[in-house]
Formats: sequence, C-alpha cells, structure tokens
Amino acid sequence: MNVTIREVAREAGVAVSTVSLVLNRKGRVSRETERKVLEAIEKLHYHPQRSARGLVTRHSGNLGFILSSDHFSNAEPFYTKIFLGTEFEARSHDYYVLLTTIGEQFQEKEIPRFLLEKNVDGVILAGTVPARIIEYIKERGLPCVLIDYLPPSGNYSAILIDNADGIRQAVTHLIEKGHRDLVFVGGDSQHPGMRERRDAFCRTMAEHGLAADAGRICAEALLSGAQEGFDAALQVITNKVKVTAFVAANDALASGILRACRDHKLRIPEDVAITGFDDVETAITARPTLTTLHVPKEEMGALAVRLLSQIIAGTASAGTKILVPVRLVCREST
Repeated sequence: MNVTIREVAREAGVAVSTVSLVLNRKGRVSRETERKVLEAIEKLHYHPQRSARGLVTRHSGNLGFILSSDHFSNAEPFYTKIFLGTEFEARSHDYYVLLTTIGEQFQEKEIPRFLLEKNVDGVILAGTVPARIIEYIKERGLPCVLIDYLPPSGNYSAILIDNADGIRQAVTHLIEKGHRDLVFVGGDSQHPGMRERRDAFCRTMAEHGLAADAGRICAEALLSGAQEGFDAALQVITNKVKVTAFVAANDALASGILRACRDHKLRIPEDVAITGFDDVETAITARPTLTTLHVPKEEMGALAVRLLSQIIAGTASAGTKILVPVRLVCREST
C-alpha cells in the first residue's frame, strides 16, 4: 500500500504543508524540521506522486529524448551512449527521460505522445532530426537542447563536438608519420558535423601544402556506415588513386575501409593507415585496432541534461552552445 503525504506529516509531527515545502524545496523550513521530515520519508519509504507534484509545481518531472530511428540502430552505438549519459544525469536532477524515435520522413501524425500530452518539461534532440519536429517544439514554447546537430537557421541551445580540431589532430598525426597521400571518407553531407570534418580535412591539408582536391574526398554518401566506407575505399583502390592513409569521418566508415583494404591484401598500417572518429566499441574490437578520435559520448548526454535543466529553471539562456573537445587515441591502424 502506498504511503501518503499525510502519514509522513504525522510521523514527523508537522503539517502536510510543511512536508510539501520540504519536497518542493520552497519556503523557509528550519534545518531541524527538514531533518524530521526527511527521516520520516526514509523510514516510511515515501515516494511522492509526480502527477500530484505537477499540479503544484507545474512541472511533469519528465524530459523528452528524440532521435531518428536510423541513429538508434545497432550500426549507431554512438547515440546509444549519449542516451545513457542523459539517463544517468537526469537522476541527479530528479527527472525521468522519455525516449522516442522518429522516421526520416517525419509526418505530423508521428508527433511523440509525450509532446501531444504535454508531459515533458523540455526536450533533447540528438543527431539529425527533421526540421518540422524542431519547429513543433519551438512553437509550443518548450525548452530544448540539441546534441551533435545545429539547424542552418535559428538560435538553439546545443552540445556540439569540436569536429574541426578532431580532424586536425588526425591529419597532423598521419603527416607526422610520414604520410602525404591522404583520402577523406565522409558521408551524409547534409549533416553540419560531417561538413565540418570534411572542411577541416581540406584546411589542414592545405596548411601543410598537400593536395586535397575532389579526387581525395569521398563524401557524397547519404549514409555513414561500414558498407559506405567499404564502397568508398573500393572505389579509391580500383581507380588506382595514390593513397597511403584514409581519414574516415566516423568509426563505422573506418571499419568498412579496413575490410576493403584487407580484401585487397593491403597491410595496415604498413601499406595504408586508417583513422576513425567517435571511438565506439568497434574501434577496439577491429583487427587491427583503430586509431580514432575519442568523443566523450556519455558526458555529452549529461551536459545536455544539465543545460536543459538550467534553462527550465531560468538560470541559463536559450541559445547557449557548448563545444566538447575530443582527443586522438593512437592504436594499431596507424
């Protein structure tokens, strides 16, 4: 049987309103009284109903988490880690995280139920999501934070990866290893992050006086998975493009490049070196293990929850952007 707030008040010897003040951290309550209430709550194992609390605070106690179904597939463990980061951090802010995925061809009938029912205090959107869902959230005045994506227009709060510095680290590492003939393999040119990585490759090559023409950039694929990496590397190899190192825009692409090189009896790293980006599990299990850029995925999720909770509380302004640094992890592939 559920314990009620009246029973807590009776156990602590205080009024029901005093228990409510302690629970909602509002009003002046002496430390001694607060101690009695908290001890009563612990003794009786009392858990306040969020629906009842929401009537008073006008908060649901929920945060929405939205990403495309493609990003949450087994091929994209990157966003799974980000979601885990939001889940763990939300606990310390007394929030639940409600997860949903949406299709690439988003329609109004697919609007998540927690938005229709106004059952969230704010929303986190991870990766590329349709513009319409962002507009829908904005129209309803809901605070939101984007992760690893920034729309081409509008002033949104976001947690972003330092893509440019990551690629700079990878290219510089390869050049220091003696490589001059580098090829960049990217994907999903509609994603701002992918464009940043491609542009950083061209910029860093130019800074070192090396060629980065169209023949050394494979970045037209709509997807960014292992098959796309395999196909891109196969095209480079069969066209006899001179290459001693591949710079992949993510680890999934890099794993495909690894397979293509092995199929053509190219030794890694003796004949061809390869770098990835993200540092997901496949980077460690690959043979040889993959040199890549480590992205603190769980921390990005945690940062999103912290920022969103601050926006909800009015202690941070909408439009805040946080750039997350990455670091090169050197393994066998270079």
